[in-house]
Amino acid sequence: MKRAGYKVIAVNPNVTEVFGEKAYASVAEVSEPIDLVDIFRRSEEAGKAVDEAIAIGAKGIWLQEGVIDYAAAERARLAGLLVVMDRCLLKEHMRR
Repeated sequence: MKRAGYKVIAVNPNVTEVFGEKAYASVAEVSEPIDLVDIFRRSEEAGKAVDEAIAIGAKGIWLQEGVIDYAAAERARLAGLLVVMDRCLLKEHMRR
């Protein structure tokens, strides 16, 4: 997605850097506005990332292929976020 011109901010509590750029331990730690939170977590862990996205005022969440959490998706929808679930962002981008 970076090659397509999107700014990507890595959030991973296990690393401090991704592709030469700072990585954050949580979405809440990112100091700039975030439009879309792309979630690559196990389904049972996705809800926490969704709740963080809601809390920071993200515009949308994208749960990658195989990541399914209907309750978290509904919380996001009720909070006014765009929700995509169980789809690959890169594959969708390549289709266009």
